[in-house]
Amino acid sequence: MAGLDDSWAAAGHGWPNRPSPDRLPTVHQTVHQTVIVARSHVAGLRAAQTAARQWASGRVPSIHLLGLIIVADAPGRLPRPLRELQQLVSGGVPRTWTVPWVEAWRTAPADETNIPRSVRSLCDELRSLTH
Repeated sequence: MAGLDDSWAAAGHGWPNRPSPDRLPTVHQTVHQTVIVARSHVAGLRAAQTAARQWASGRVPSIHLLGLIIVADAPGRLPRPLRELQQLVSGGVPRTWTVPWVEAWRTAPADETNIPRSVRSLCDELRSLTH
């Protein structure tokens, strides 16, 4: 998802500039506008749930969480247990967006030719939230 806009950066499976646990945040600490991005499979949704809990507990004070983006891990409708887990995880974040399965992204990076309209709309919304 970070590759869809030149001004966005991936945090590499962690919070951006997370303070060490033995240091308290400073008054002048940079606040990062952040989204959690997860695949729609059970491991992705559980990882998103863990991140949402960390945010909600105040353990990452430098984060302004905009929401959660769930990226389809396969084509078609999610099985019921995953839909229920997705709904549960979504309840712990300010907003949730879903990105459909994009077959073209399996073999090539996202570019102007293979970004669905719904993903373009999501990018526009994120840009408006961050400015």
